[in-house]
Amino acid sequence: MNNSILQPEIISVKQLLSIPNLRIPEYQRPYKWTEKNVNQLIDDILENLDKSAYRIGTLVIHNNKDEGMLDIVDGQQRTITLFLLALKIYPIIEKNKDVQRHVFIRGDAIENFRPKSTFKFSNLITKQNVQKNFKVIERRESDLKKWDFLKFFFNQCEFVKVVIDDVSEAFQFFDSQNARGKDLEPHDLLKAYHLREMNRTSTEQERLNAVKKWENMEPDELSDLFSQYLYRIKNWGRGQSARYFTKDDVDAFKGISPNLEENFPYTKLYRIAHFYVDEFNSSCHSKILHESFEFPFQIDQVIINGKRFFEYVSYYAKMREDVENDRTHDILALVNNHESRGRTGDGYVRNMFYCALIAYIDKFGKENIDRVVEKIFTWAYTLRLKLYSVDIESVDNYALNWGHAKFPMFKIIRDAGKPQDVLNVELETLLECKATKEEKIVNKIRELGYYAK
Repeated sequence: MNNSILQPEIISVKQLLSIPNLRIPEYQRPYKWTEKNVNQLIDDILENLDKSAYRIGTLVIHNNKDEGMLDIVDGQQRTITLFLLALKIYPIIEKNKDVQRHVFIRGDAIENFRPKSTFKFSNLITKQNVQKNFKVIERRESDLKKWDFLKFFFNQCEFVKVVIDDVSEAFQFFDSQNARGKDLEPHDLLKAYHLREMNRTSTEQERLNAVKKWENMEPDELSDLFSQYLYRIKNWGRGQSARYFTKDDVDAFKGISPNLEENFPYTKLYRIAHFYVDEFNSSCHSKILHESFEFPFQIDQVIINGKRFFEYVSYYAKMREDVENDRTHDILALVNNHESRGRTGDGYVRNMFYCALIAYIDKFGKENIDRVVEKIFTWAYTLRLKLYSVDIESVDNYALNWGHAKFPMFKIIRDAGKPQDVLNVELETLLECKATKEEKIVNKIRELGYYAK
């Protein structure tokens, strides 16, 4: 990686503003700094005016040679805020000769205090926060007009600037920087791994495109997707425990090479699908028909490293969102609105319910979906009513057909050849309810004919 990293350089805010081709790439997450963040930055600068310098952070830049731009990989939140500060401050300097005498150092010109790069934003959240935070800055004008603040802000507030030629290495560097003092999350390791896998078989632009949707997902969203959905569905379907997803488990999301060099019999299916999808989508047939194919993902498939992995993650992030926001069945509304939905134990059961529903939809789509929702709801929430309290161990054991379970629902779905194999599972009848504050759940299971009392 070091071969493509230019020597780290300490630059002032004034030098940052003078860079003409900085850009916030589209794959970056929205600008989400709050009023508190902006005020804290200004206050931190004010508190350090007696120091020789104030180090703001690290700016990691990808040198996008194809487009002649310097794309900010890390440091965009602070950079946008500093640009807003500069845009507010510039008219103060421009109009006030006294300010100029105290702020300028030898060789300075008025233009040195105005940003040379112009950021363009399409994300609505970013636009709203930019407007809101500019008003926050306007309310701090009395602090910003002080000569000592102005001189210190432009000349002694500093970044460590790191420019990296290869985008995959830029992301890896970003992850390693953010991991100092804190372990990387498993999904961070997977991102770095799959970007590396793409190095031999893709262009810079293809790697940027592959990671775009990933970068627009919040870290907590990615963490939940892997730990509470993809990992659990995979493992429970195989009869394996899935309580916690750690760095030791990342191999579950590593597979065969992106150009499918492995010539094993089991890889032929993936080779056909992989190359046919790309071939069709780039062909005249796709343009004539105005159609394109998505890769036919399955959660428990062998992972194809590189871009297919990032597509896989985006595909299931969308599926999870669609399933959890669906209210077309009264049961789907019930699991999100009953009395004790905020309890920790109910959260575990609700997650198991959604995992099983996603596993079914992933395999059979919406075929017989109303009956399937009732079947999976009854199976999942029977556990909730059997116990006084539910923890992660209870849910894990139940999903694996241990302890209180009578049916390994995830294995049944995984092995099913048709929807009827799931629908024909004979669920047990609940004889006693130990859970409290679950009246709506009890009534629904009674209505479905699975509560004898």
